[in-house]
Amino acid sequence: MPAREMRMEMFLRALMKRDFTRAKGHLDKLQKIAGSDEWGRGYGKAINGFINALKDNDTDALIVQLLKSHDREKAQMLLEHFEGILEHEFRDEYEKGYYTAWVEFLKAYLSQKTLGVKGAKG
Repeated sequence: MPAREMRMEMFLRALMKRDFTRAKGHLDKLQKIAGSDEWGRGYGKAINGFINALKDNDTDALIVQLLKSHDREKAQMLLEHFEGILEHEFRDEYEKGYYTAWVEFLKAYLSQKTLGVKGAKG
């Protein structure tokens, strides 16, 4: 597994535990890996948004809804949608970085054996 994807998985696990100190450490390393060009800035915007939405418990934020609902079907649909966006040739590097972060996050999310404490939906 590439370093960025492995780091994203560690970032996700910290977020799921609401361990923002550890998540921030992973976020800093992810940003360093992503770089500071346009692509890296888009990637950084997404991952900073993840942590800020969870810290603020922004119930309108997609990531908060996803982590609370443990909805694999919704996550899979979002993954396919964001992968489709990345295929658009007209997307600039910033957008590609932003949506790449979402794709990596959703892949890490879907790779988790258990999502939260809740066993079954409903």
